[in-house]
Amino acid sequence: MPSVETVQGAVDAQDLGVTLAHEHLRFRDEAVAVQWPERYDEAEELSLAVEAVAAAKERGVQTIVDATAMFGGRDVSFMKRVAEQTGVRIVACTGIYSYGHLPHYFENRDIDAMAEHFVADIEKGIQGTDIKAAFLKCAADAAGVTESVEKIHRAVARASVQTGTPIMAHSMPAVQTGPRQVEIFAEEGVDMARVQIAHCGDTEDVDYIDSGVYAGLDRYGLEMVVPIDKRNATAAELLRRGHAERLIISQDYCATIDWFPRELEPVFVSSGAIRNWSMTLVFDEVVPALREQGVMDDAVFETIFVENPRRWLTA
Repeated sequence: MPSVETVQGAVDAQDLGVTLAHEHLRFRDEAVAVQWPERYDEAEELSLAVEAVAAAKERGVQTIVDATAMFGGRDVSFMKRVAEQTGVRIVACTGIYSYGHLPHYFENRDIDAMAEHFVADIEKGIQGTDIKAAFLKCAADAAGVTESVEKIHRAVARASVQTGTPIMAHSMPAVQTGPRQVEIFAEEGVDMARVQIAHCGDTEDVDYIDSGVYAGLDRYGLEMVVPIDKRNATAAELLRRGHAERLIISQDYCATIDWFPRELEPVFVSSGAIRNWSMTLVFDEVVPALREQGVMDDAVFETIFVENPRRWLTA
């Protein structure tokens, strides 16, 4: 059995166990955090991350894939502290989470130069540590696959081809970014068995989701996009069609996120924009609902939460 890099070192892939394959221990703007560190409470962020991960552990989770890349405040030392305090394995990534913006540093360097940075994170270590990235992350959103977004995707693809590392791509079904993202990866020679298109559950179009790569049904709790009953209906139909081996179910939960003032969180809850968003929602509500519909038994649970993340990470 191959190994998978975690923030505490490489582990046998067989030991990953039940895995949440798309979560965030912390999500923040790294530039703001560096320039105005007093605006952040590091101790509180750590406490909330530990609390969220510990709750997932109580539901049987043994590994969490943290999809935080550049522009999300990636901090592998923070991740390692959470792993040490909870005993849950944390898997880190490399890449750039951008809907279009690129620093001049990368604007004025070519695709291969960008890819070299990702390869270094995979082969040498991240942020001056010996913690290595286990997967690559890129994104496309409302603006579509812009020139800069395509550049990032191609750099991620080339790093994947060079190292054999899997890819997770944030997508936006509302503007149908997924097919173009897959097309770019194919053009660059990526092994499609290593590709996961995240946020496919943000659409009810089952035919759109059935693309032959791993499909992330990974935003449970974000009701403002698609409510849980409709997400469950989509998941159930995909399972009925026999696609269990290509589904990733998770929550894209952020234990803390600085996109909005903290005092707005009750407003989001009361308005119904988010509901029970956490690292446990899929175990508390989604799995029971799918079992009740007769589309998930113990074998399907094992496929989605154990085998699929392991196969995606290792092929």
